[in-house]
Amino acid sequence: MTAYWPSLLGGMLLGLAAVALLLLNGRIAGISGIVGRLLGGGQIALNGAFVVGLLCGPLLYRLAFGTTPAITIQASWPAILAAGLLVGIGTRMGSGCTSGHGILGLARFSKRSFAATATFLATGIAAATLTGLLQ
Repeated sequence: MTAYWPSLLGGMLLGLAAVALLLLNGRIAGISGIVGRLLGGGQIALNGAFVVGLLCGPLLYRLAFGTTPAITIQASWPAILAAGLLVGIGTRMGSGCTSGHGILGLARFSKRSFAATATFLATGIAAATLTGLLQ
């Protein structure tokens, strides 16, 4: 059971941050929108603080639990860059990312977010299935 505490705590903190941003600032905690506004020069202090908070997450995890989880990436750098580019294009086409649609969009009963989240999940399942079959 203790293996699930970090994930549970992380999910609770993510939900708290998303709700706080929505209630206190009227903004959706979608990472693609926040980073897009930051790069566009909009609300630099708020958007910058949110991004810095995300980047500090692993450091806080290490302070809380004494270690960081082992992460193994088996893809090549070109594949990682291509995947990042495709994710960026997809977030623009879908008017948001998984965090904006999946966390707050569904909580607000947004039909567009429901469709986007269903598409994210179906595409992820298809990609994982194809990857498993090709290996």
